[in-house]
Amino acid sequence: MGRLAEISTDAQAQIGALVDPERRRGRGSLSKRSGRYEKEIREEADDGWGSLETLEALKTNIHVEKPRSIITKNDSPDIAFDRSINPYRGCEHGCVYCFARPTHAYMGFSPGLDFETEIFVKEGAAQLLERELSAQNYAPKVIAIGTNTDPYQPSEKRHRIMRSILEVLARVKHPVAIVTKSALVLRDLDLLAPMAKDGLAKVAFSVTTLDPRLARIMEPRAATPERRLDAMEKLAAAGVPVAVMAAPIIPAINDDEIEAILTRAHAAGAREAGYIMLRLPLEVRDLFSEWLVANFPDKARRALSLVRSTRGGKLYDPTFGKRFTGEGPYAWMLGRRFELAAKRLGFSNSTFKLRTDLFEPPRRGPQQLSLF
Repeated sequence: MGRLAEISTDAQAQIGALVDPERRRGRGSLSKRSGRYEKEIREEADDGWGSLETLEALKTNIHVEKPRSIITKNDSPDIAFDRSINPYRGCEHGCVYCFARPTHAYMGFSPGLDFETEIFVKEGAAQLLERELSAQNYAPKVIAIGTNTDPYQPSEKRHRIMRSILEVLARVKHPVAIVTKSALVLRDLDLLAPMAKDGLAKVAFSVTTLDPRLARIMEPRAATPERRLDAMEKLAAAGVPVAVMAAPIIPAINDDEIEAILTRAHAAGAREAGYIMLRLPLEVRDLFSEWLVANFPDKARRALSLVRSTRGGKLYDPTFGKRFTGEGPYAWMLGRRFELAAKRLGFSNSTFKLRTDLFEPPRRGPQQLSLF
Protein backbone atom coordinates (compact mmCIF):
# COMPACT_ATOMS: atom_id res chain seq x y z
CA MET A 1 0.00 0.00 0.00
CA GLY A 2 3.05 2.30 0.06
CA ARG A 3 2.42 3.63 -3.41
CA LEU A 4 -1.20 4.43 -2.48
CA ALA A 5 -0.28 6.53 0.53
CA GLU A 6 -1.06 9.77 -1.30
CA ILE A 7 -4.46 8.56 -2.54
CA SER A 8 -7.75 8.89 -0.73
CA THR A 9 -9.31 5.87 0.98
CA ASP A 10 -12.34 6.19 -1.30
CA ALA A 11 -10.18 5.97 -4.42
CA GLN A 12 -8.32 2.97 -3.05
CA ALA A 13 -11.62 1.18 -2.41
CA GLN A 14 -12.70 1.78 -6.00
CA ILE A 15 -9.50 0.44 -7.56
CA GLY A 16 -10.67 -3.12 -7.00
CA ALA A 17 -14.07 -2.40 -8.60
CA LEU A 18 -13.15 -0.96 -11.96
CA VAL A 19 -15.11 -1.64 -15.14
CA ASP A 20 -13.64 -4.52 -17.11
CA PRO A 21 -10.85 -3.33 -19.47
CA GLU A 22 -12.44 -4.94 -22.52
CA ARG A 23 -15.73 -3.15 -21.91
CA ARG A 24 -14.04 0.25 -21.57
CA ARG A 25 -11.53 -0.19 -24.39
CA GLY A 26 -10.86 3.20 -26.00
CA ARG A 27 -12.14 5.10 -22.95
CA GLY A 28 -10.18 7.26 -20.54
CA SER A 29 -11.81 6.66 -17.16
CA LEU A 30 -11.58 3.32 -15.40
CA SER A 31 -14.89 3.40 -13.53
CA LYS A 32 -18.42 4.75 -13.36
CA ARG A 33 -17.78 6.49 -10.08
CA SER A 34 -21.05 7.92 -8.75
CA GLY A 35 -21.58 11.67 -8.81
CA ARG A 36 -21.60 13.74 -5.65
CA TYR A 37 -25.39 14.19 -5.73
CA GLU A 38 -26.20 10.48 -5.89
CA LYS A 39 -27.62 8.80 -2.78
CA GLU A 40 -26.39 5.40 -3.90
CA ILE A 41 -23.01 4.07 -5.03
CA ARG A 42 -23.20 1.76 -8.06
CA GLU A 43 -20.48 -0.58 -9.24
CA GLU A 44 -20.22 -3.68 -11.41
CA ALA A 45 -19.81 -6.96 -9.53
CA ASP A 46 -19.44 -10.52 -10.78
CA ASP A 47 -22.33 -12.68 -9.51
CA GLY A 48 -20.33 -15.85 -9.99
CA TRP A 49 -22.11 -16.79 -13.22
CA GLY A 50 -19.84 -14.84 -15.53
CA SER A 51 -22.43 -12.09 -15.99
CA LEU A 52 -19.82 -9.39 -16.53
CA GLU A 53 -18.40 -11.32 -19.47
CA THR A 54 -21.71 -11.07 -21.33
CA LEU A 55 -21.91 -7.27 -21.10
CA GLU A 56 -21.27 -5.37 -24.33
CA ALA A 57 -18.49 -2.84 -24.75
CA LEU A 58 -19.45 0.67 -23.69
CA LYS A 59 -21.06 2.61 -26.53
CA THR A 60 -21.65 6.32 -26.96
CA ASN A 61 -25.26 7.28 -26.26
CA ILE A 62 -26.63 10.58 -27.57
CA HIS A 63 -29.16 12.62 -25.59
CA VAL A 64 -30.92 15.58 -27.18
CA GLU A 65 -30.94 18.66 -24.99
CA LYS A 66 -33.04 21.72 -25.77
CA PRO A 67 -31.56 24.55 -23.69
CA ARG A 68 -33.33 27.84 -23.09
CA SER A 69 -30.19 29.84 -23.77
CA ILE A 70 -26.84 29.11 -25.39
CA ILE A 71 -24.42 31.87 -24.34
CA THR A 72 -22.97 31.30 -20.86
CA LYS A 73 -21.53 34.31 -19.03
CA ASN A 74 -18.96 34.39 -16.23
CA ASP A 75 -17.28 37.03 -14.10
CA SER A 76 -14.14 35.06 -13.15
CA PRO A 77 -11.24 37.51 -12.73
CA ASP A 78 -8.60 35.09 -14.07
CA ILE A 79 -10.36 34.19 -17.33
CA ALA A 80 -9.77 36.26 -20.46
CA PHE A 81 -13.38 35.98 -21.70
CA ASP A 82 -16.76 36.68 -20.11
CA ARG A 83 -18.95 34.58 -22.41
CA SER A 84 -18.76 31.13 -23.93
CA ILE A 85 -20.73 28.46 -25.75
CA ASN A 86 -20.66 24.72 -25.14
CA PRO A 87 -22.37 22.85 -28.01
CA TYR A 88 -22.17 19.56 -26.08
CA ARG A 89 -22.31 18.23 -22.53
CA GLY A 90 -19.80 15.46 -21.95
CA CYS A 91 -16.91 14.69 -24.26
CA GLU A 92 -16.01 11.53 -26.16
CA HIS A 93 -12.31 12.38 -26.17
CA GLY A 94 -12.16 10.76 -22.73
CA CYS A 95 -9.35 12.90 -21.30
CA VAL A 96 -8.98 11.41 -17.84
CA TYR A 97 -7.85 14.70 -16.29
CA CYS A 98 -10.73 16.82 -17.69
CA PHE A 99 -11.83 19.41 -15.14
CA ALA A 100 -15.31 19.49 -16.73
CA ARG A 101 -16.17 15.94 -15.68
CA PRO A 102 -17.97 16.99 -12.46
CA THR A 103 -20.61 18.81 -14.53
CA HIS A 104 -22.11 15.45 -15.52
CA ALA A 105 -23.17 14.96 -11.91
CA TYR A 106 -25.78 17.69 -12.48
CA MET A 107 -27.37 15.43 -15.09
CA GLY A 108 -27.51 12.39 -12.80
CA PHE A 109 -24.62 10.68 -14.56
CA SER A 110 -21.18 9.57 -13.46
CA PRO A 111 -18.32 12.04 -14.05
CA GLY A 112 -16.33 8.93 -14.94
CA LEU A 113 -17.22 6.74 -17.90
CA ASP A 114 -20.65 8.34 -18.30
CA PHE A 115 -19.00 11.69 -19.06
CA GLU A 116 -17.44 10.22 -22.19
CA THR A 117 -20.25 7.86 -23.22
CA GLU A 118 -23.45 9.79 -22.39
CA ILE A 119 -23.24 12.85 -24.64
CA PHE A 120 -25.80 15.65 -24.66
CA VAL A 121 -26.31 17.44 -27.98
CA LYS A 122 -27.70 20.96 -27.74
CA GLU A 123 -30.29 20.91 -30.49
CA GLY A 124 -31.27 24.27 -31.94
CA ALA A 125 -28.11 25.97 -30.63
CA ALA A 126 -27.72 28.09 -33.78
CA GLN A 127 -31.28 29.41 -33.60
CA LEU A 128 -30.87 30.26 -29.92
CA LEU A 129 -27.61 32.04 -30.66
CA GLU A 130 -29.17 34.11 -33.40
CA ARG A 131 -31.99 35.11 -31.06
CA GLU A 132 -29.59 36.14 -28.29
CA LEU A 133 -27.36 38.09 -30.65
CA SER A 134 -30.38 40.03 -31.93
CA ALA A 135 -31.31 41.36 -28.46
CA GLN A 136 -31.41 45.16 -28.42
CA ASN A 137 -28.99 45.43 -25.49
CA TYR A 138 -26.48 42.89 -26.80
CA ALA A 139 -22.90 44.20 -26.85
CA PRO A 140 -20.46 42.06 -28.84
CA LYS A 141 -17.45 40.56 -27.10
CA VAL A 142 -15.36 37.53 -28.01
CA ILE A 143 -17.24 34.25 -27.56
CA ALA A 144 -15.02 31.39 -26.41
CA ILE A 145 -15.92 27.87 -27.57
CA GLY A 146 -14.24 24.72 -26.30
CA THR A 147 -13.35 25.93 -22.83
CA ASN A 148 -15.44 23.22 -21.15
CA THR A 149 -15.94 20.34 -23.60
CA ASP A 150 -14.48 20.03 -27.09
CA PRO A 151 -16.80 21.41 -29.82
CA TYR A 152 -15.06 19.17 -32.38
CA GLN A 153 -15.42 15.88 -30.54
CA PRO A 154 -16.46 12.84 -32.66
CA SER A 155 -20.21 13.52 -32.31
CA GLU A 156 -19.73 16.78 -34.21
CA LYS A 157 -19.11 14.85 -37.42
CA ARG A 158 -22.74 13.77 -37.45
CA HIS A 159 -24.58 16.46 -35.50
CA ARG A 160 -22.69 19.55 -36.78
CA ILE A 161 -23.78 21.76 -33.89
CA MET A 162 -20.47 23.64 -33.91
CA ARG A 163 -20.70 24.13 -37.65
CA SER A 164 -24.15 25.69 -37.34
CA ILE A 165 -22.96 28.01 -34.56
CA LEU A 166 -19.96 29.09 -36.60
CA GLU A 167 -22.17 29.81 -39.61
CA VAL A 168 -24.20 32.25 -37.51
CA LEU A 169 -21.10 33.95 -36.10
CA ALA A 170 -19.57 34.29 -39.58
CA ARG A 171 -22.76 35.76 -41.01
CA VAL A 172 -23.09 38.45 -38.34
CA LYS A 173 -19.31 39.10 -38.17
CA HIS A 174 -18.98 38.14 -34.50
CA PRO A 175 -15.54 37.31 -32.99
CA VAL A 176 -14.87 33.77 -31.78
CA ALA A 177 -11.95 32.04 -30.04
CA ILE A 178 -11.87 28.24 -30.29
CA VAL A 179 -10.02 25.67 -28.17
CA THR A 180 -9.83 22.08 -29.41
CA LYS A 181 -7.85 18.84 -29.51
CA SER A 182 -9.36 17.80 -32.84
CA ALA A 183 -8.23 18.04 -36.44
CA LEU A 184 -11.93 18.20 -37.38
CA VAL A 185 -11.62 21.99 -37.05
CA LEU A 186 -10.10 21.93 -40.56
CA ARG A 187 -13.54 21.04 -41.91
CA ASP A 188 -14.61 24.60 -41.09
CA LEU A 189 -11.64 26.32 -42.68
CA ASP A 190 -13.98 27.74 -45.32
CA LEU A 191 -15.59 29.80 -42.53
CA LEU A 192 -12.58 30.37 -40.29
CA ALA A 193 -10.19 31.69 -42.95
CA PRO A 194 -12.46 34.57 -44.10
CA MET A 195 -13.33 35.38 -40.48
CA ALA A 196 -9.65 35.44 -39.55
CA LYS A 197 -8.93 37.76 -42.46
CA ASP A 198 -11.35 40.22 -40.84
CA GLY A 199 -9.83 39.69 -37.39
CA LEU A 200 -12.79 37.65 -36.15
CA ALA A 201 -11.39 34.19 -35.39
CA LYS A 202 -8.48 32.37 -33.79
CA VAL A 203 -7.89 28.76 -32.77
CA ALA A 204 -5.93 27.27 -29.86
CA PHE A 205 -4.88 23.64 -29.67
CA SER A 206 -4.39 21.81 -26.39
CA VAL A 207 -1.30 19.61 -26.67
CA THR A 208 -0.63 17.51 -23.59
CA THR A 209 2.16 15.33 -24.94
CA LEU A 210 4.05 14.52 -28.12
CA ASP A 211 4.18 10.83 -27.20
CA PRO A 212 1.36 9.03 -29.08
CA ARG A 213 1.34 6.15 -26.58
CA LEU A 214 0.90 8.46 -23.61
CA ALA A 215 -1.72 10.46 -25.50
CA ARG A 216 -3.71 7.29 -26.19
CA ILE A 217 -3.76 6.47 -22.47
CA MET A 218 -4.65 9.99 -21.31
CA GLU A 219 -7.00 11.16 -24.08
CA PRO A 220 -7.95 8.05 -26.10
CA ARG A 221 -10.35 9.53 -28.65
CA ALA A 222 -8.70 12.87 -29.26
CA ALA A 223 -6.60 13.46 -32.39
CA THR A 224 -3.02 12.24 -32.14
CA PRO A 225 -0.40 14.89 -31.31
CA GLU A 226 0.89 14.79 -34.90
CA ARG A 227 -2.57 15.41 -36.34
CA ARG A 228 -3.02 18.42 -34.05
CA LEU A 229 0.31 19.84 -35.18
CA ASP A 230 -0.66 19.25 -38.80
CA ALA A 231 -3.97 21.06 -38.23
CA MET A 232 -2.08 23.98 -36.67
CA GLU A 233 0.13 24.22 -39.72
CA LYS A 234 -2.79 24.21 -42.15
CA LEU A 235 -4.76 26.80 -40.19
CA ALA A 236 -1.73 29.07 -39.88
CA ALA A 237 -1.02 28.72 -43.61
CA ALA A 238 -4.62 29.83 -44.28
CA GLY A 239 -4.10 32.96 -42.17
CA VAL A 240 -5.90 31.81 -39.01
CA PRO A 241 -4.06 32.90 -35.84
CA VAL A 242 -3.03 29.77 -33.92
CA ALA A 243 -2.11 29.27 -30.27
CA VAL A 244 -0.90 26.26 -28.30
CA MET A 245 -1.87 25.30 -24.77
CA ALA A 246 0.49 22.94 -22.97
CA ALA A 247 -2.31 21.76 -20.78
CA PRO A 248 -2.50 20.26 -18.37
CA ILE A 249 1.01 19.90 -17.01
CA ILE A 250 0.96 16.65 -15.01
CA PRO A 251 3.83 16.25 -12.52
CA ALA A 252 6.09 13.25 -13.19
CA ILE A 253 4.03 12.30 -16.28
CA ASN A 254 4.42 14.97 -18.96
CA ASP A 255 6.20 17.84 -17.18
CA ASP A 256 9.40 17.12 -19.09
CA GLU A 257 7.76 17.96 -22.43
CA ILE A 258 7.08 21.71 -22.04
CA GLU A 259 9.98 22.85 -24.21
CA ALA A 260 9.43 20.15 -26.85
CA ILE A 261 5.71 20.96 -27.18
CA LEU A 262 6.40 24.68 -27.59
CA THR A 263 9.15 24.01 -30.13
CA ARG A 264 6.97 21.79 -32.33
CA ALA A 265 3.96 24.10 -32.06
CA HIS A 266 5.98 27.18 -33.02
CA ALA A 267 7.38 25.33 -36.03
CA ALA A 268 3.78 24.50 -37.01
CA GLY A 269 2.79 28.17 -36.96
CA ALA A 270 1.51 28.81 -33.43
CA ARG A 271 2.41 32.30 -32.24
CA GLU A 272 0.71 32.40 -28.86
CA ALA A 273 1.26 29.94 -26.03
CA GLY A 274 -0.02 29.18 -22.57
CA TYR A 275 0.03 26.41 -19.97
CA ILE A 276 -2.19 25.15 -17.17
CA MET A 277 -1.22 23.08 -14.16
CA LEU A 278 -3.23 19.91 -13.57
CA ARG A 279 -6.55 20.65 -11.86
CA LEU A 280 -8.36 17.95 -9.86
CA PRO A 281 -11.70 19.37 -8.67
CA LEU A 282 -14.38 17.24 -6.99
CA GLU A 283 -14.77 13.76 -8.57
CA VAL A 284 -11.78 14.27 -10.88
CA ARG A 285 -9.49 13.78 -7.88
CA ASP A 286 -10.34 10.12 -7.40
CA LEU A 287 -10.93 9.37 -11.09
CA PHE A 288 -7.44 10.61 -11.88
CA SER A 289 -5.92 8.86 -8.87
CA GLU A 290 -7.28 5.44 -9.83
CA TRP A 291 -6.10 5.98 -13.41
CA LEU A 292 -2.66 7.00 -12.17
CA VAL A 293 -2.26 3.90 -9.97
CA ALA A 294 -3.44 1.59 -12.77
CA ASN A 295 -1.18 3.05 -15.47
CA PHE A 296 1.81 4.48 -13.57
CA PRO A 297 2.04 2.63 -10.23
CA ASP A 298 5.71 3.55 -9.87
CA LYS A 299 5.00 7.27 -10.34
CA ALA A 300 1.63 7.66 -8.59
CA ARG A 301 2.90 8.64 -5.16
CA ARG A 302 5.41 11.18 -6.47
CA ALA A 303 2.96 12.67 -8.96
CA LEU A 304 0.27 13.33 -6.36
CA SER A 305 2.83 14.60 -3.88
CA LEU A 306 3.99 17.18 -6.41
CA VAL A 307 0.37 18.17 -7.16
CA ARG A 308 -0.17 18.78 -3.44
CA SER A 309 2.99 20.89 -3.32
CA THR A 310 1.38 23.26 -5.84
CA ARG A 311 -2.00 23.40 -4.08
CA GLY A 312 -1.12 24.23 -0.49
CA GLY A 313 -1.07 20.57 0.58
CA LYS A 314 -4.34 19.69 -1.15
CA LEU A 315 -5.05 18.11 -4.52
CA TYR A 316 -6.99 21.17 -5.67
CA ASP A 317 -7.24 24.83 -4.77
CA PRO A 318 -9.92 26.83 -6.66
CA THR A 319 -8.55 30.22 -5.55
CA PHE A 320 -8.65 32.77 -8.39
CA GLY A 321 -5.16 33.61 -9.57
CA LYS A 322 -3.75 30.27 -8.37
CA ARG A 323 -5.97 27.56 -9.85
CA PHE A 324 -4.39 27.58 -13.30
CA THR A 325 -0.70 27.78 -12.34
CA GLY A 326 -0.50 26.64 -8.73
CA GLU A 327 2.08 27.97 -6.28
CA GLY A 328 5.22 26.82 -4.49
CA PRO A 329 8.75 25.96 -5.71
CA TYR A 330 7.73 23.26 -8.20
CA ALA A 331 5.01 25.43 -9.78
CA TRP A 332 7.43 28.37 -9.91
CA MET A 333 10.04 26.24 -11.70
CA LEU A 334 7.52 25.10 -14.35
CA GLY A 335 6.42 28.68 -14.90
CA ARG A 336 10.00 29.87 -15.44
CA ARG A 337 10.72 26.98 -17.82
CA PHE A 338 7.65 27.88 -19.85
CA GLU A 339 8.51 31.59 -19.95
CA LEU A 340 12.13 31.01 -21.00
CA ALA A 341 11.15 28.56 -23.74
CA ALA A 342 8.38 30.82 -25.06
CA LYS A 343 10.73 33.81 -25.16
CA ARG A 344 13.53 31.87 -26.84
CA LEU A 345 11.20 30.57 -29.54
CA GLY A 346 9.65 33.96 -30.21
CA PHE A 347 6.09 33.47 -28.98
CA SER A 348 4.16 36.71 -28.63
CA ASN A 349 3.96 38.30 -25.19
CA SER A 350 0.51 39.67 -25.97
CA THR A 351 -2.77 38.06 -26.97
CA PHE A 352 -4.06 38.53 -30.50
CA LYS A 353 -7.05 40.86 -30.21
CA LEU A 354 -10.18 40.08 -32.19
CA ARG A 355 -12.41 42.81 -33.58
CA THR A 356 -15.90 43.59 -32.29
CA ASP A 357 -16.64 46.68 -34.41
CA LEU A 358 -17.76 44.69 -37.47
CA PHE A 359 -20.72 43.06 -35.72
CA GLU A 360 -23.99 43.19 -37.67
CA PRO A 361 -26.90 42.07 -35.43
CA PRO A 362 -29.35 39.60 -36.94
CA ARG A 363 -32.67 41.15 -37.88
CA ARG A 364 -35.23 40.91 -35.09
CA GLY A 365 -38.25 39.58 -36.99
CA PRO A 366 -40.17 41.53 -39.65
CA GLN A 367 -38.90 45.12 -39.94
CA GLN A 368 -39.96 48.14 -41.96
CA LEU A 369 -37.70 48.74 -44.95
CA SER A 370 -35.10 51.41 -44.36
CA LEU A 371 -35.66 54.65 -46.27
CA PHE A 372 -31.95 55.45 -46.32
